[in-house]
Amino acid sequence: MRKIFVLLSTMFLLNGCAESVALLGTSIGGASNGKVIQSSLTSSISYGVKRQTGKGPLEHAKAYAEKMNPEKKKDTCIDFLEKTNSEICAIIKRRLILTKSKIKFLNQTN
Repeated sequence: MRKIFVLLSTMFLLNGCAESVALLGTSIGGASNGKVIQSSLTSSISYGVKRQTGKGPLEHAKAYAEKMNPEKKKDTCIDFLEKTNSEICAIIKRRLILTKSKIKFLNQTN
């Protein structure tokens, strides 16, 4: 009788767990696609960078953008659908000019 009572009370208490396990099914299925692994890897790398440098990856990107474009100049970019005017375009264009000049310098020395 005691076993039956414990079994019934356990089933009654754990009855609410079935709903949460049903929700976990989608994340368990996503693990085969690598989404959970990618998310955990990204989080751990971000945490490691923050711990080592004191700044997160986005803060490093902002610092790089400010270093490459300190006057916050905006250039016009032409996308496939629309024309945009942004700082990123100015940074990319400046980076391309630097790369092209390095390539020309290397070609001239050879």
